[in-house]
Formats: sequence, structure tokens, C-alpha cells
Amino acid sequence: MRFLVDAQLPPLLARYLSQSGHDAEHVAEIGLTEARDRDIWNRVLETDAILVTKDQDFITMRALHARGPAIVWVRIGNTTRAELIARFSVVLPEIVTALQSVESVIEVSGA
Repeated sequence: MRFLVDAQLPPLLARYLSQSGHDAEHVAEIGLTEARDRDIWNRVLETDAILVTKDQDFITMRALHARGPAIVWVRIGNTTRAELIARFSVVLPEIVTALQSVESVIEVSGA
């Protein structure tokens, strides 16, 4: 699976997803750190990626567009990078299963 990790999340999350066998990049790696939501949305559509974000604006955009990207919506408050990666290590198999089942929004919350 291909993931694009949004700016509110650390680049470490993209590296973790890559180390877990997925194609993943962080917006900082492709010059989109300061990009508008629409530009990130278009990038995800162009690359057939799944957006990993904390930004609720993308959830609203997804609800308004029949053709939109899948979104992994991270609903974990302030946490350390290590805790974030630990949570993803638990839920990543479930995320992959949901995405393969054509879920359009997968919510990841704290334990």
C-alpha cells in the first residue's frame, strides 16, 4: 500500500510504514509541508495513495467527494513519537484489512 503522511504527524511514521513493507512518504519529503489541503488531496489522488492525517478538514472533504482517497484519521492527542509508533504497530494489520475491504476512512484512536 502507498501512504502519504501529513505534516501534523512525524516523518518517523512514514519511515515506520516503509519498514513495515509499505510505500510511504511524508509531505516534508516531497515539498508539501506548507501546502494547502487541496494540493495534498490532489497529490494523494494522483499517486493513488492513502492519506494519514490528524486534520479533520480531510474527513469533511472525503464526505463531500464520491471519488476521494482513503484516509487514515489519527485521533490520538499529543503523544510521543515512540507511543505513536507503538500504537500503529498494534493497529496496522487492522488498518490494512479495512483498506483492502474498501473502507474510505479508518480512525485510529488511543489504546
